[in-house]
Amino acid sequence: MPLSNAAPRKKLHTRSIELNGYQREDNLWDIEAHLTDIKTYPIKNQYRDGIEPGEAVHEMWVRITLDDSYTIVDAEAVTDNSPFETCPSITSVYKELIGIRIGVGWRRALNEKVKGRLGCTHINELMGPIATVAFQTMIGPLQRKKAKKDHAELFKPMIINSCHAWADDGNVVKTHFPEFYKGKEAD
Repeated sequence: MPLSNAAPRKKLHTRSIELNGYQREDNLWDIEAHLTDIKTYPIKNQYRDGIEPGEAVHEMWVRITLDDSYTIVDAEAVTDNSPFETCPSITSVYKELIGIRIGVGWRRALNEKVKGRLGCTHINELMGPIATVAFQTMIGPLQRKKAKKDHAELFKPMIINSCHAWADDGNVVKTHFPEFYKGKEAD
C-alpha cells in the first residue's frame, strides 16, 4: 500500500543506496554497497569549485568479502565524490574490519574500528545494510551446503530470533523450521 498523498512540496535531496550480494567462484562472498547523495540545488563548495544540482555530493563504494562463517576476509572502501578533499583519505581504514564476524557483537566491533573520527559517517551507515544483505545472500546457499554435507546434524538458521516474525516460539518458525520451534506444542 503506497503512502497517502503528500502536502505540496519541493524535492531537495535524494540518497540512493544499492547493495548486491555475490557468491564467488572461490567459495567466498562479496557484498557491495554504493551510496550517493544528490541535491536539486547548487552548493557552494571550495574543494570542488561548487557542486551542481544533480551532481553527487557524496558517492561511496564498499566491498566486504566474507567466508562461510560471516567473517570478513577482505574489505575495500572508495570515495569518488565528497565535499572535502580529506574525505577519501580515510577509506583505507576499512581494511581494519578484516577478521570481524558479522553476527552478535558486530556493531560493537565495528564501532571500535571505524566510529566517529576513525571512519566515514556515510560508509559506516552502509554497514548495517551490508550485514543484512550478507545474511540474505548467504543463508540459503549455506543451508543447502550444510544439508548436503551432513543430513544428521541440524544447522540452526541465523534468522531464528532475529526479529518478531522469526521468534522461535512463533508460527513462522513453526511452519518453516519446525525442528527449531520452541512454542507450547514443542514441550
